[in-house]
Amino acid sequence: MSRGNGMKYLIVNADDLGASPGITRGILEAQAMGILTSASLMVDTPWSAEAAALARKRPELSVGLHADLPEDADRAGPRSAEAARDSLQRQFDRFVVLMDRLPSHLDSHHNVHRQARLSEVFLELARESGLPLRGHSPARYFSKFYGQWGGVSHPEQVGVESILRMLECEIAQGVTELSCHPGYVDAQLATGYAVEREVELETLCDPRVRAALGTHGISLASFHDLARISALRPTG
Repeated sequence: MSRGNGMKYLIVNADDLGASPGITRGILEAQAMGILTSASLMVDTPWSAEAAALARKRPELSVGLHADLPEDADRAGPRSAEAARDSLQRQFDRFVVLMDRLPSHLDSHHNVHRQARLSEVFLELARESGLPLRGHSPARYFSKFYGQWGGVSHPEQVGVESILRMLECEIAQGVTELSCHPGYVDAQLATGYAVEREVELETLCDPRVRAALGTHGISLASFHDLARISALRPTG
């Protein structure tokens, strides 16, 4: 990864924009009142169009494609891989219709693009579109800001004290993408990761977190800035 000009840049990206009205509302609140700079849009939900319309009103918010493919899409051979490629392209095209622009980046629901066969499908689209793909771009992917593992809730992992430690100890020079899942729980949300989302939202909007960015020399950025930052060279 390029170290840019020796500075630390942080992209705070929320997955699941459009997953439900409450998730969308929480993500946009985290951008307006907190440190969130970017989001990834799901294009096939009943609330995708509304989420896109709201996001279009915030040009400073980088919005990427959060592709939703079956988690077993790479297990049934070439035909399944071709179906995954078709689904990914359809979702990419749907994003362009909804947002009236290209995505700023690419990633996937539950990070299925990291699976062996699906990885090449996503990399192919990333190369063709010239867009950064999570885990394959100048932005280092940081996934520890997540409040559940082993089926057990750990809201303390997404609390203020936890993210303060992360900002101090784990954000290196160059560009880091901190993934997050803020939002409000609502009846339309079908997920086991629910209460933790509201904790994340509160944390991202806490003034102590923004203050810590300055303390540790971290500048907020979005995927709109990635190419420019990556082109910088160390000075001195």
